[in-house]
Parts: sequence; structure tokens; C-alpha cells
Amino acid sequence: MNGAVTMSGMATAPIWRALLALLLAAAALLVAGCANQPTAGAAAQGQDASSPLPESVEESDTRRRARIRLELGAGYYQQGNVPVALEELRQALQIDPSYAAVYGVLGLIYMDLNERDRAEDAFRRGLQLRPNDSDLNNGYGWFLCNTGREKRSIEFFQRALADPLYATPAKPLHNAGICSLKMGDEAVAEAYFLRSFQIDPVNAVAMYNLGELFLKRRDAERARFYAQRLISTYDPTAQTLWLALRVERTLGNRDAEASLATQLRRRFPESREANLLASGRFSD
Repeated sequence: MNGAVTMSGMATAPIWRALLALLLAAAALLVAGCANQPTAGAAAQGQDASSPLPESVEESDTRRRARIRLELGAGYYQQGNVPVALEELRQALQIDPSYAAVYGVLGLIYMDLNERDRAEDAFRRGLQLRPNDSDLNNGYGWFLCNTGREKRSIEFFQRALADPLYATPAKPLHNAGICSLKMGDEAVAEAYFLRSFQIDPVNAVAMYNLGELFLKRRDAERARFYAQRLISTYDPTAQTLWLALRVERTLGNRDAEASLATQLRRRFPESREANLLASGRFSD
């Protein structure tokens, strides 16, 4: 297998983009009226379900102003304007130092910038404020997984999954699958990916890795199920075309293999996968 895929969708962008989007979604849900629904409201706001609800049913002016800065900062970062993004997030914390979601976004940004100490500090500060926040636990788990602490990362993915009302449990599940692969435990990884796929049948990360796992075991029919579903659900990438091509080659479907090879050469001529195809290295 070529290794666990860390794409957030069908693009090959790092998974932090998906985590960033989740944290922003949680921030955007800080709206009036949530306090009238104690459990669901806490989950929707990204709150620790065991913490007391705010006395007011409306978002405070302080939190509203901080949230706007958070959304601006994340937007600037997604556009590639790092200095302005970080300044917006710093202003968000100046307005509301208790806004845990800001620390979560800072952690993901510093992680992507390879500023590990700052990322660690940001995630820990956020989790001190909201220790049971699923998005923060998922984000910190992914940080641990990518800094040589794969075994410990599983603990935080499990914490993220502990909230039965967490809106996106498929993500910590597929993250746990990737980290299990890094630890060399394919059986546990498969179980995580299957759970992720069962919860979210269009989860690209789970489908890709299940396809790769089954292809590696020469269970080509099961691999084909995930490979075909993947390229029929999303615009193809070099990675997904390469997976589907190798599956069809294993099954002896030469016409399908040739068609996929043509697509790969035409659409992604400079990709690693196109180079592997050109050199006939189908097992790399």
C-alpha cells in the first residue's frame, strides 16, 4: 500500500483543512436560543456537555465580536494570508480569552506551519477551557498523530467520540484509522475505517484507505467496491485513479485499466502516480 491517505476530501490537501472547517462550523453555531435545549444546545455550540449552560440564551456581544474575528482569521488563512489570519485570531482572543475554538484554529494553523511548540500550546489552552470539546480533541489527536505520538493520539480521538451528539464522528474514526496504520496495526485500522464508512458512506478518506487495504490483501472485489464508489462520488484525483487502475489490473479488466490510465496521463501528467504508471511500478 502507498500509505494512508490524509486528504480531507478528494483533493490532496492536508486534513487540517477539514478540521479547520469543523471548528469554524462550531463557532458559527453560537447563536441565540441554544440554551433552551440543554444537551443538544451544548453539543451544537461545541460546549462541554457537562459544563453549565450560559445564563443568557443569547450570544453575548463579546463572544459575537470574537466569533467574527475567528471567522475572518480562518478565511484569511484559507486564502493564504497567514499574517493577517494570525492577527485576526489574536484580536479574537483579546476580545474573549475564554473562546476555546480560537485556540483550536490556532493549533491547526501552527501545526500546518510546522510550529509545533505553538500548536501544542494552543491545543492545550483550548482543552483546558473545554476538555470535552470533540473538535478540539480531534484536532489535538491529529496533531499528536503527526508528531510521533500515534498511540497517545487514539485517546483523544476516543474522547472526541465520547459525545453521542458529536455531528461528525466519522472524522476522528478515520483519523484513528490513519494513526493505527502508522503504528502498523492494519486490523485495527480497518475496523476504524469501516466504522467511519458506516457512519458516513461518502467519507473519501475511509473509502480510499479501505480500497488500499483490500487491494494489498489481494481482495480485489472488495477493493473495487470502494475504488469505484470513490471515483463515482467525487472528481477523480491522481491517487484515486491510481487505486482504481491497480484494482482493475489485478482483476484482469484490461479495457477498464487502459481507460483509467488514459485519464491519469491526461489529467495529472506530472503526478507521482503518472510517473509510476510510466515506469510500470504498480506495486509501489
